[in-house]
Amino acid sequence: MLVYTLLILFAGELQALAARVQVTWDVGYLNISRDGLSTWQAIGANGKLPIPPIYVTQGDVLELTAINHLDKPVTLHTHGLFQRNSTYYDGAGMVTECGIPPGSQFTYIIETRDQSGTYWIHSHYGMEGIDGLRAALVIRDQDPQLLDEYDEDVLLTLEDWAQAPLNSMVDMLKITPLVNLIPNHPSVLINGINANLSQPIRFTPGRRYRLRVVSMSFTYWFKVRLPGHTMQVIEADGISSRPSAADGLDLGPGQRYSAIITAHESLEYNYALNVTFYSDFIPRIPGLTPRYHKVPIVYHDDAPVKTFPLIEDHEVKWADELAMEPRDEQMLLEPVDQRIVRNIKVLNKEMALPIHAFGDYAYDPVPVPPLLTALTTGNMALSPSVYAPQLNAIILKHNHIVELELRNPDPLIVHTYHSHGHAFQVVESGPVNKSSSVPVKQFKRRQPMRRDTITLPAGQYVRLRIKADNPGVWFQHCHQEQHNYSGLAFMFIEAPDVMQRTLRVPQEVVNFCRVLGHPTHGNSAGRIGSDMTGIKPPLKILGLTDSISGS
Repeated sequence: MLVYTLLILFAGELQALAARVQVTWDVGYLNISRDGLSTWQAIGANGKLPIPPIYVTQGDVLELTAINHLDKPVTLHTHGLFQRNSTYYDGAGMVTECGIPPGSQFTYIIETRDQSGTYWIHSHYGMEGIDGLRAALVIRDQDPQLLDEYDEDVLLTLEDWAQAPLNSMVDMLKITPLVNLIPNHPSVLINGINANLSQPIRFTPGRRYRLRVVSMSFTYWFKVRLPGHTMQVIEADGISSRPSAADGLDLGPGQRYSAIITAHESLEYNYALNVTFYSDFIPRIPGLTPRYHKVPIVYHDDAPVKTFPLIEDHEVKWADELAMEPRDEQMLLEPVDQRIVRNIKVLNKEMALPIHAFGDYAYDPVPVPPLLTALTTGNMALSPSVYAPQLNAIILKHNHIVELELRNPDPLIVHTYHSHGHAFQVVESGPVNKSSSVPVKQFKRRQPMRRDTITLPAGQYVRLRIKADNPGVWFQHCHQEQHNYSGLAFMFIEAPDVMQRTLRVPQEVVNFCRVLGHPTHGNSAGRIGSDMTGIKPPLKILGLTDSISGS
């Protein structure tokens, strides 16, 4: 349901016309076969899957109302939106809220005046997102120079679709030895339908198309190429970039790109957009992983499809954030006030789904969402002692420059890291083991590209920077849902002193916690100081040493 109401927004002497876009999702179960292979109880909105994309224009206010018809809480996270001054609308379950109880509804207010580009929305409670509750969000740009660079928008959403609800599968994987694992590979959905039935994209000679590619995946990666055409990449994760030539896009779970493709002048041939579905950490099985799909690119209905010789992936020039530059020319953030090193650690590697940690402890939710702890514990909110160890909470001071180094020492497993509340500068990547032949790569010039989701390759580290200028509690986690579920997460408690002065949490958020039986003030256990009585002990995982230095 869409309702548009015009508002007049004033900024100094400037008067701008913006829209208040109201969208309602009646969230409920539906038995459906999205891939034509298996039918199971998925989660959709308004009785539908796929959920239609949402389009707004920069400056609009999106009011997204979720009505919960499930038998469990639900949340909605707008992936990539900073939610500046409104961390309570971030939708991270048991981090910024307890969730919307069954039979209740809640409206998320999403401001877009400072952001444009390509995003998506998904549940951030349990496995509801991968079970269907996800949709693309496009915030149209207002920059006349950028709008002049293309003629038409084309949206391409990519999804992995399991053969059963993931909750049941994940619980089974935790107790299944790896040697006994019978692979259950998901299907591929392109624009919401079975990838083998992909609808054609029509090209008109000479027109310039902005191809917006959204990986709404929770486990697998996608590669996208259009042989015979050159891509000019102009966006990564909502951050506009100077045009950068590439032959293809390689997207991990949660990542997005925009690329301008100029159609040929001739109608002689049609083409095929190649979509590869893969995961480097899963053994290659012909026909299952990797899997190859084609989206028809039609110039003329009667034209033949032009074929090209096969080339190896290493011969392809893939889009690379370290080689890109932001359009706004933001300089490298310096000097660094705080340096944080976090290593990925693993327990029970012999199981199909081991336990993971970003730091010393596997992440596990606690009775009081850390946002409410940060807002109700006064000066103690600046002390790590009020946050249970299993939150892996890191306190950031307001406006400090923070450098985060994430290390993945595992020689086989690849991860994707997603930051709520920020787009980080991508500064460097390289091998964890310094004797490795993997090269160290650094950003070009003095304007590193920013994004909110990045691949953390096996055996490598990435070095990122942010400015802590967005007071709030921000979840940081692996976007492979099974790894997030098994503990691979931490969080920033950003400027809690400023939060206490400036944030006013909607009363509904507090009331919902009470309805669901959660305390709404005090430390993680709902107690005073560092008394964590009543919380199950944190699970500590040994591994490489983590560190925090600076103030």
